[in-house]
Amino acid sequence: MIQKLLKALGVYKLYEKWLGKVIEKGEMPAHIAIIMDGNRRWARKRGLEPWLGHRFGAKKLEEVIKWCLELGIKVVTFFALSTENFKRDERELAELFKLFKEKAEDYLKSDILHKNRIRVKVIGRRELLPDDLRKALEELEEATKNYDRLFVNLAIAYGGRAEITDAAKKLAIDVLSGKVRIENIDEDLISRYLYTADLPIQEPDMIIRTSGEERISNFLLWQSAYSELIFLDVYWPEFRKIDLMRAIRTYQKRQRRFGA
Repeated sequence: MIQKLLKALGVYKLYEKWLGKVIEKGEMPAHIAIIMDGNRRWARKRGLEPWLGHRFGAKKLEEVIKWCLELGIKVVTFFALSTENFKRDERELAELFKLFKEKAEDYLKSDILHKNRIRVKVIGRRELLPDDLRKALEELEEATKNYDRLFVNLAIAYGGRAEITDAAKKLAIDVLSGKVRIENIDEDLISRYLYTADLPIQEPDMIIRTSGEERISNFLLWQSAYSELIFLDVYWPEFRKIDLMRAIRTYQKRQRRFGA
């Protein structure tokens, strides 16, 4: 009730404008990763089926992409579906796959990606996805592969351990075939075998998790070694632009030492 009153009085807009001026004076994170948590709890709180929470969450993702464009963010990675999530109810998974396919097709028809030169890439074990969904996502990737204003990564059927395992297998094959010498293996070389290898900035400066949970849940394990972690006590469908800007402001206040 208080939030609605404040919004009606325009306080949020004033605060948003003030925050914008504050963070533009600091160093903006180049790569933001987001664990979009709380869709199901948000839905249940309102007596809705859990997959309806995912639909509202998908709308929020679209808003955040626009905010990232406005703020000049270069890379944003969304954690949409983990390898562990495949243990969920079959109906919920079916609804999720349906939603992902619908959104992929919608983006192909709209001009938001082309107009803003947004490149979309799926990171994860895409072979676990239904054929029709995988095809729709690959068409989206193909249509945007040459864009470079904003890099949007969708972590679908993704797991950090799975990514490192897949990278190790590919590296082992190259070692056995003679393409790579064991003595030349270092951290930079391993990074070239990860799902994120072709990004201009692989490592997220900041990882945001919504819903109040405080863990990274097998997300970007290699890449997040020095990421700033920010946990917000708000469900993903309720995530606001001021929440994003407050997270950036928190990031700017921290002193990043990278182990030094």
